[in-house]
Amino acid sequence: MKIKIVNQSKHPLPQYATSLSAGVDLRANLDEPVTMLPLERKLIPTGLFIELPEGYEAQIRPRSGLAIKKGITVLNSPGTIDADYRGEICVILVNLSNEPFVIEDGERICQMVIAAHEQAEWIEAEELSETDRGAGGFGHTGKH
Repeated sequence: MKIKIVNQSKHPLPQYATSLSAGVDLRANLDEPVTMLPLERKLIPTGLFIELPEGYEAQIRPRSGLAIKKGITVLNSPGTIDADYRGEICVILVNLSNEPFVIEDGERICQMVIAAHEQAEWIEAEELSETDRGAGGFGHTGKH
């Protein structure tokens, strides 16, 4: 799949780390370091703009290393970039740790995965078909 990208950052285009990687790391594009205090959230620019084909979205997801080592995650995870969005990709990060965290220019802050999607046609109904699960929700299958 080919996707148009405008790179106004100071960094190279995103690349897949391995031949089987699902996502690419996106980097912070900053003029100066940004400090995130505990429980603080910030919108971090990437300097990237994309043009997705119809029927696709870009999903913005946390990086596992930042999450486990530093408590930094994407707040609206996964974030969705729609095919008709043409603005800069910016990432809402949150610091869930007890320590301040400094984001440096060029730091890998999230992953972006390109995924196909469908738009549903809603069919209003009076009732739904029965299943074994029924309305069972959170934790309905027990602990084992």
